[in-house]
Amino acid sequence: MLREGATIYLLDANVLITAKNSYYAFDRVPEFWEWLLHWAEQGAIKMPVEIVEEIVGGSDDLAEWLGDKDNKNAMCLEEEVDLARVQEVLANAYAADLTDAEIIKIGRDPFLVAHALFAPDIRTVVTTEVSKPTTQRANRRIPDVCDQMRVRWCDSHPGARAKFLDQMA
Repeated sequence: MLREGATIYLLDANVLITAKNSYYAFDRVPEFWEWLLHWAEQGAIKMPVEIVEEIVGGSDDLAEWLGDKDNKNAMCLEEEVDLARVQEVLANAYAADLTDAEIIKIGRDPFLVAHALFAPDIRTVVTTEVSKPTTQRANRRIPDVCDQMRVRWCDSHPGARAKFLDQMA
């Protein structure tokens, strides 16, 4: 298990989707998926249930992998989201007057950020999204939303991955 105060990395769905579709396909680098499960079992890597549901709702090998009971139990962050925090993220980082269509477009990203807000000193959001501060409302990207909400984040691209992996070692 993690030492007290150690960082917990909360993964966005796009981290696993990108890994599966590019560098770490299941059949080419099964060690990556074993490594991921190892750190998930230690509590260092987690995915909020709302993000897990995005993937499990699919019909590909990633949905099957994450749908496996043991994998899902290891990866899933076992806590209820604070809906007031979700509303805070929506109002303060997107817009206070979002339309239903905009809320659908935003998807479950506010849940990811809200889970990070639960313990901002020890939680870091991991995403493949790239900051684009000029975007507004439903088009905002996770890094910009995290910055607005004062939530730590990092990306999972190969250039940044070394820092992420070093912190996990």
